[in-house]
Amino acid sequence: MDSSSQCDENSSSETDLDRSSTAVDSTDFSRTISDVSSFSERSEDHSGPYESHSHLRGLWPPPRRPSPGLNRLSMKQHSSDVFHKKSPAEDELELVKEKFSKLLLGEDMSGNGKGVCTAVAISNSITNLYATAFGTRHKLEPLPLEKKAMWRREMDCLLSVCDYIVEFYPSSQTLPDGTTVEVMATRPRSDIYINLPALEKLDAMLIDILDSFHKPEFWYIDDGKKSFSSGSSSFRRLSHRNEEKWWLPVPCVPPDTGISENGRKNLQQKRDCANQIHKAAVAINSGVLSEMEIPDSFLAGLAKSGKISLGESLYRAISTPERFSPDQLLDQLNMSEEHDALELADRVEAAMYVWRRKASTHHSKSSWKMVKELVSDEDKNVMLASRAESLLLSIKQRFPSLSQTTLDTSKIQYNKDVGQAILESYSRVLESLAFNIVSWIDDVLFADKSARKS
Repeated sequence: MDSSSQCDENSSSETDLDRSSTAVDSTDFSRTISDVSSFSERSEDHSGPYESHSHLRGLWPPPRRPSPGLNRLSMKQHSSDVFHKKSPAEDELELVKEKFSKLLLGEDMSGNGKGVCTAVAISNSITNLYATAFGTRHKLEPLPLEKKAMWRREMDCLLSVCDYIVEFYPSSQTLPDGTTVEVMATRPRSDIYINLPALEKLDAMLIDILDSFHKPEFWYIDDGKKSFSSGSSSFRRLSHRNEEKWWLPVPCVPPDTGISENGRKNLQQKRDCANQIHKAAVAINSGVLSEMEIPDSFLAGLAKSGKISLGESLYRAISTPERFSPDQLLDQLNMSEEHDALELADRVEAAMYVWRRKASTHHSKSSWKMVKELVSDEDKNVMLASRAESLLLSIKQRFPSLSQTTLDTSKIQYNKDVGQAILESYSRVLESLAFNIVSWIDDVLFADKSARKS
């Protein structure tokens, strides 16, 4: 009896330890995603809004080199001692387990199935990871090693999902006895096979551009600090293009002489490269968004006619039979604020889909006269939809940093295709990084021009 009770006491104490250990491990799940990315590490500074590959992938699936901790995701722990000191590999293993668990739960730690779908969860993870790694960067300088390692490691984990998004195609296979049979083989889905290696190449190029500024000929002064003998406010007016962005650091160059000729030429080359990367990322993002399904909620909220969406004056300008020029129309509207441009883009896009829906609608007409009227109306709707599309493209080109339209936001929110979610979010964050690099280089070139003029 004594030995039996002692065993019961031991098993009870072990059960208590297991429960306490479970309680300790689950405390971190109370943190919501509003604090930081559900997939990235906690950032020290949230005040602000890659393993890079040097060549495109030649094989698919790509060869990945996970750390020792990642290779043991399916291994059980052999030690039952809760006070056992874990190695760095075991700590990384537990961290990856936790992050993937939150990802598969759709960012709902309660387990009640109220989280978002997997596609939206991965899209949010990539967006939040970018904000954690690059959100506080406002200077042309190399990314800190810990941030770069975090970006490479976690992006590699998120992109590994694409290795298993495949499509079937008919193929033939020869058996050992010489018989040829038809089988269904798998290959990477075409959109992922084309776009993902290109995005990884753009990613590596942007990181290389930032790493090249390890010994620049310019420096930065944070807001509120004095430069030389003059006040910081007057110096900011001379050295910064955007006075309204007072929180950004001010680029400084050597007075009178400015940057050297070679340094100026090098800056311009890097600006052109970043600008081309931005255009490529925009093209990929636009292509992926165009392939996403339009949510029913957006179609249900459309007006009955494009004229109602645009307004009387704008509809008259688009529907005139004369030659239509979207650039001249935007010049007449004289928009200077981005929120006005975004509002116009929403109205134009809504009208475009109203006309497209009307053009694709088929009605049963009995008389030949009614059939001719239908054909005429369809031609007019196609023409109006084409003009609205060209106007929308001109708006986005004139305002490259324009936020996503209502339709784009709805597509991302209701999208359930994991591959499209990865391509869209990856291209979107690279587009943002490329645009920021171009803007930072323009600030330095403006400061150099002002110094040489003074």
